[in-house]
Amino acid sequence: MASPRPKLPRVHEEPAYVLHRYDWSESSLILEVFSRRHGRVALVAKGVKRPTSQYRPVLLPLQPLRLGWGGDAEVRTLSSAQWQGGHVMPSGDKLLAGYYLNELLLKLLARDDAHPKLFDHYADAVLALAEGLEAQAAVVRAFELLILREAGLLPALDLECASLAPLLPDAHYRLEPEAGLRLIEAADSPALHHALSGESWLALQLALDDPHPFAALLRVCHGARGNALRQPLRQLLHYHSGVRVFQTRQLMLDVRRLRPLHPPEPLPTP
Repeated sequence: MASPRPKLPRVHEEPAYVLHRYDWSESSLILEVFSRRHGRVALVAKGVKRPTSQYRPVLLPLQPLRLGWGGDAEVRTLSSAQWQGGHVMPSGDKLLAGYYLNELLLKLLARDDAHPKLFDHYADAVLALAEGLEAQAAVVRAFELLILREAGLLPALDLECASLAPLLPDAHYRLEPEAGLRLIEAADSPALHHALSGESWLALQLALDDPHPFAALLRVCHGARGNALRQPLRQLLHYHSGVRVFQTRQLMLDVRRLRPLHPPEPLPTP
């Protein structure tokens, strides 16, 4: 006879963010949340869609929350929710970038697997997007690197993986999903596309090893280096997530495609 499943303790005042919401009934929602000490958790928020629900204006994505829940099933029951304040919701492209970070968490992290350091990096990334003080692309690249490392999917960036030889600063290396960093010979000119210098990869590894890696990666991922990282990291993320195109990225491309090439001329001042 199988032993009964042990009861899980109730959770109170847990720092968390809502990643996604699904309709569960006419009045309730299923929430996918990312919490600091419990990782990704599924919660049912009963009655939250009713106009009188005190949780309705609180359970929004990209907002720092304190949540409580209980239950022993795979989907637990939300018991409390408080908004922690601190910043407004990102808007425009930065809102879509925030949704992209949420999609990465949903695709790459298993449920009930705590990642407290990654939670703190995610909070920093959301705050950076909301305040708009950092380049959006640098924020996204920094978080991509951190979630890949936290999930155990990022190879060493200071060694050529096939030979385990240290990188040469002046040589060029390409990040390949199945082989890690590979030295690109000068004769192999087409392969230089999407390759970065050894100096760039070493700077990224140094930033990852920094006591404050998100801030350090922001400095390294600005400008041309961050742009060159986009395609290698995208290939790695697609390979390990099993998806060809992230939905939020496709939405971002569709929105940009709909925008006019030139802004409309301002109306004359009366």
